Parts: sequence; C-alpha cells; structure tokens
Amino acid sequence: MVPTLLDIVRRYAEAHADRDGVARTPIPGVTIIRQTAPTALQYAICKPLVALVLQGAKRVAMGNQTFDFGAGESLLIAADVPTVSQITRANISVPYFSLVVDLDPAVIESLVVEMGPSPFTADKPVRVDPTESEVADAALRLMRLMDRPASVPILQAQYIRELHFWLLLGRHGAAIRSLGVADSHTHRVARAVAFIRMDFAKPLRVEHLAEVAGMSPSSFHQHFRAITSLTPLQFQKQLRLIEARRMMLADGEMISNAAYAVGYESVSQFTREYSRMFGLPPARDMKVAKTQIQSAT
Repeated sequence: MVPTLLDIVRRYAEAHADRDGVARTPIPGVTIIRQTAPTALQYAICKPLVALVLQGAKRVAMGNQTFDFGAGESLLIAADVPTVSQITRANISVPYFSLVVDLDPAVIESLVVEMGPSPFTADKPVRVDPTESEVADAALRLMRLMDRPASVPILQAQYIRELHFWLLLGRHGAAIRSLGVADSHTHRVARAVAFIRMDFAKPLRVEHLAEVAGMSPSSFHQHFRAITSLTPLQFQKQLRLIEARRMMLADGEMISNAAYAVGYESVSQFTREYSRMFGLPPARDMKVAKTQIQSAT
C-alpha cells in the first residue's frame, strides 16, 4: 500500500514529537503538530505560514474573525498577525495532525519573478480553504524525504520550491504573492516586523522603523496597522506579553523576572497589561493553564 501524507506525518510525529506535541523536521521551516486532546487557548504572533490539517480540527481567531477548519483544509497566515488558536477535536484514538510550512519570502520572490506579473493582495491575512491536490501531492513528496535522511540536504530546496509554486498558483496565491513583491506594502512592513522581532525588549522608535520599511512615518503607520491589525507599539507589546507567558509556563520563570526580561520596568504595569490581553493576572493564568495541561496529559 502506498503511504498517504497522513501516514508519513503520523509515523514521524509519533517518533519525534516533544511534550508539547511539536515534531520539528530536519527541513528548516517544516514542522508537524500532534495533539491527543483539545488544547487551551494559544496566543501567538505568527510568521507567514501555511498549515495543512490532516486529522482533527482547529479554531483560529484574528480580531473579530473566527475560522473553524479540519482535515482536508489549509490555514494560510500571510502576514505577521496576532492570533488566538485552539485545537478543538483530538483524542488518543484519533489525534490532531497538521503539517506546518513557513512561507519563505526569498523563494516566493524568485518564483514571482519567473512566473511573471499577476495580481496580488495584502487584505485578509488569515484565511482557510480546502487543500488543493497539487499542494497535498507536493507536501507528500517533501515528507517522503523523512524516510531517506541522506536525501534531505540534496532535495529539500527543490521540493520546498515546488510546494511554494503550487501555493502561488492556488487559492492562496494572491495573498502569498505580496510577500515576494519587493515594493509591496506587505514586503516593506515585513522588514519592520523582522526588526521588531529581533529585539522586542528594547524601546521602540517608530521613526526608525519607518526608515527600515522605506516609508514615511504616516504611511508606515497606516500600512503597518492595515496589514498586522496593530500599531507598531501594540505589536511590540503583544510580542513581549506572549514571550513572558511562554517563559512562565514553559520555563517556570517568576513573574517579575519574566516582566523585566521582556522589557518592562514595572511589574504592576506588566500585570495590568497581561490581564487585559489574557483575561487573567499572571499568577491565576499560570494556575489555570497548568491545570489544563495536566488534565490533557
């Protein structure tokens, strides 16, 4: 019997997934998610990616939009935007599986040049559509490399390129294309986002970010918010709070240490802003989150 994409993903994840259900592959930017129970809410500012859901179901919210999707569908995140996600259908007998591929702007830019002019759009940075057969077939060929590790360094680049090619030709193509157009607003804002991510604990000067993006301050502010749904300062604040939450939950860091590590000078201000974002003060949130994790394992 010829193995399906789900077969290969399941086999790899069961052998390599960590305690959080994440199985990193030797191919940069390619990750498998496996969960055996519904999860708590997960907060993130994701980099552009596509996630092929192979089994189970998930819910992702951005702003006032909510997307419910499951096996046979793909989630596209075409810009650095804040999301709240939750795996909604998974159990030990039928785990949740998804294959997540980071979108590579350099690969997209190269393909856009070769494919020639075509419309692109920067609206709707989060969307869900049925997974197209060409995309699933390309993902299957990519994952088959896992059975022959010696082939990975030789073939991974061309298979990743093929996967991006089919994505550009498909339903998601117009949104993905904007990542590879050098003068697009999406591409310019992405440069500024990378700068913020590089050291989000330091004070932020919006004028300098505008220079990084090659835009006037007013134009930069307008397009940054249109693409990410946040102002630059709000974006930095959410990065700080998400990282602090990760430090406390995954590393057991004390509240004050986490606050100072991500750039806060006042623990009381950190606690207020944390409560507004996550709905609970840090200590109570950690207690609830850890109880949910224990009940799911």
